[in-house]
Amino acid sequence: MSECNHDCENCAEECNHDCENCAEECNHDCENCGSECEHDCSHCSEHCGSRVIEPLKPLADVKIGKIIGVLSGKGGVGKSMVTGLLAVELARKGYKVGIMDADITGPSIPKMFGLGADLLGDQEGIFPCDSVILGIKAVSINMMLENEEAPVLWRGPIVGGVVKQFYTEVHWGELDYLLIDMPPGTSDVALSVFQEIPVDEIVMVTTPSKLVSMVVAKAINMAEQVKKPVVGMIENMAFIKCDKCGEEINIYKNDETQYFANRYGVEVLGKLPLDPDLANLADVGHIEVYEGEYLNKLVEKIVNEK
Repeated sequence: MSECNHDCENCAEECNHDCENCAEECNHDCENCGSECEHDCSHCSEHCGSRVIEPLKPLADVKIGKIIGVLSGKGGVGKSMVTGLLAVELARKGYKVGIMDADITGPSIPKMFGLGADLLGDQEGIFPCDSVILGIKAVSINMMLENEEAPVLWRGPIVGGVVKQFYTEVHWGELDYLLIDMPPGTSDVALSVFQEIPVDEIVMVTTPSKLVSMVVAKAINMAEQVKKPVVGMIENMAFIKCDKCGEEINIYKNDETQYFANRYGVEVLGKLPLDPDLANLADVGHIEVYEGEYLNKLVEKIVNEK
């Protein structure tokens, strides 16, 4: 490919604007550039240096105090469980809470709260379901499926589009906190959420496993790159309690979570046990009646932050 002299007026080259696969160097001097760019980044697929992504806007009747993403980077560590418990604890303190289930291919929130496929809507958008006990608002793809076991066989762009619609086309009303139960990984859906939805901070979920902690570290690095603060880390499956004497038994013989927390400057704000009572309540849709003080430090930090 020929070298560019940036003399656009007298240039015979044709640019396909495929910047990722281009060897040319752009000086981003748009005023003196001969290329045809309308600077409408919202409808542009290029990834140029001047690209600006405008944050999405919710419906006119929506007012949200703080948006918190619950992230891990890996599946199966308990993001949905932490999201549900955090919503319950915030609601018990009198706050108005909503949950946006962004895990489109593996939704768990409706099952935990005993919510079915009964979403209603109007011309502007859909109305979230309210949980029975605490009135926690929730939206999930499983609330739109007649069969909760039906797979969602969609490619990334469609999944990402639905997640964005859960923010822009839902009558959330007035909320103090909107929790986003993030999908696993650090790919396009997570990136779209953090770039286009005004997420204020992130709660990171991990387990004591060294393998899991390594993958969670990727999520922490992602949060840093997209400039989203991590409010703290929750360690799930940290221990089991003996039902005879109440002794806490550590399943993993290491302290990987604290090691990674120290390494990345993230505070461990809670440790959840492998609790059969919690698992059983979630299975039957009664997570709201679970009693536990494992997330108290996390809730306190979220509430007290301005």
